[in-house]
Amino acid sequence: MPRRTTHRSPWLFLRNRFRVGVSRTRSSFAPALQMTVGAVGAYAFAEYVLGHEGPLFAATSAMIALGFTREPRLRRVIEVAAGCTLGIAVGDLLLHTFGTGIWVAAGVLLFSILLARFLDSGSIFTTQLGLQSLLVVLLPVPIGGPFTRSLDAVVGGVIALVITLLVPRDPRREPKTNVRALLSELSAVLRECADSLRESDATRAWHALVRARNCQPLLDGLSGSMRQAQEVTLLSPAYRRHRGELGSLRETIYFLDLAVRNSRVFARRLTSVINHAALTEDAVSHLAEALYDMADAVGILSQALSDPASGSRNRYLRQARNDLAAVATIAHPRNLAITRLEGEALVLLLRPMIVDLLEAAGMRHEEATTYLPEL
Repeated sequence: MPRRTTHRSPWLFLRNRFRVGVSRTRSSFAPALQMTVGAVGAYAFAEYVLGHEGPLFAATSAMIALGFTREPRLRRVIEVAAGCTLGIAVGDLLLHTFGTGIWVAAGVLLFSILLARFLDSGSIFTTQLGLQSLLVVLLPVPIGGPFTRSLDAVVGGVIALVITLLVPRDPRREPKTNVRALLSELSAVLRECADSLRESDATRAWHALVRARNCQPLLDGLSGSMRQAQEVTLLSPAYRRHRGELGSLRETIYFLDLAVRNSRVFARRLTSVINHAALTEDAVSHLAEALYDMADAVGILSQALSDPASGSRNRYLRQARNDLAAVATIAHPRNLAITRLEGEALVLLLRPMIVDLLEAAGMRHEEATTYLPEL
């Protein structure tokens, strides 16, 4: 039996690689088409309109600037296009001043890299500026003079930028993917807190705290993807209609950030409560059930924020608000059968997190707080 598996494994590997390759090719068709149109269009414009002979740098600048990336990267396109253009301009200038040669090429490359680091901290910008300036020095001078290549680079960069603005990939995709990942982790944190209560396992509560702390990179990535998405909607006519939706999503992310922060405080306090056995069996059962209900509501909120259909999104948001409001109505030590001070402090930490999640689901702060029982 093991021998048969060994014989099959290469075929399974090749079949999986083929499937992955087909999937990757299918998803890459649109950006590949944009790169092709951009590179050929820039080359044709520089050759037939500007009269440049063999404008290779127009095509390469457009193609490199567009590149392959998971989601919209307006700043990346501008950065790469600027790096290509400036690198070629620097190379042309130094070539015109000092001539050709291996030592000139070394000096140009060193100067270009240091100049790029002075202007911008991005590694892509540095690489493109240095590479393009080096190619300018090593390749023969074109018939039209050294600075025709700089103009070609400008053409390529401008065409890449125009394509990015007119035919961008949906700017909402990456923020929604990141929100789904963040809420999946937050739901897992709440479930792990509930499990630690049921099992009276302080170590598991500590693991929930670590998991909540590890949500910070997800929040940072979400903030970055939101900035990039809003840049696209600001400049691209094709996606300006999504400004309102992204603005609403940005407000939601603010409240999710607060909820994640509160989950860390709650998990840290829960570790102490479990260690001191501060809850009765009834209290453990009631509080764990409330945490499970919150985790389920967070999962529904994740569906709402990642669903492209407005009708489904509103339905999921309404369901998430209702489920969270139901948890809020019992968020009182008396309702959870909690009698000791440590357990009461735990409930006091839970209440702000419920309000944050209600606001993330679209409820106003004043309305969200009305569901909490008076202390």
